Amino acid sequence: MEGSLWEILDEVWPRLYIGDQDIASDRRELAKLEITHILNCAQSKWRGGAEYYAGMNITYHGIEAHDSPTFDMSVNFYPAAEFIHKALINGGKVLVHCTVGVSRSATLVLAYLMIRQNLTLVEAIKTVKDHRGVIPNRGFLRQLNGLDGILRESRKTSPQS
Repeated sequence: MEGSLWEILDEVWPRLYIGDQDIASDRRELAKLEITHILNCAQSKWRGGAEYYAGMNITYHGIEAHDSPTFDMSVNFYPAAEFIHKALINGGKVLVHCTVGVSRSATLVLAYLMIRQNLTLVEAIKTVKDHRGVIPNRGFLRQLNGLDGILRESRKTSPQS
């Protein structure tokens, strides 16, 4: 793979990638990488959504999220985790992206790792940072910390299946 590509796309978990807007809009590269699912965390009304990937056999999910510490990203934690989980259990390759690929996309990948892979927030951050420099904003980190507390409590009260 070309050196420049690694700056905009990184595999942070098997078949789960974090990238930026450039890789998400490169139809040829997406096809070469065999991406089957795209979670766009920076969906906007004036930028192409699912229709951009028409004819590519890509399942698309868009979330209108702002990279602001006051934005409530937590409402997207479970829907995003389910989208990623369903894609991966069916053998898909998932690209989670925002504009630059360090805050919004990273936040939802961290939530997935916590919810579906039973990692703590610290473990999830370490796992992702081993592959990509990510910097969720302080508001998103606070929300992830809240999720971490909820998940820790639920693991204490319910036996692992």
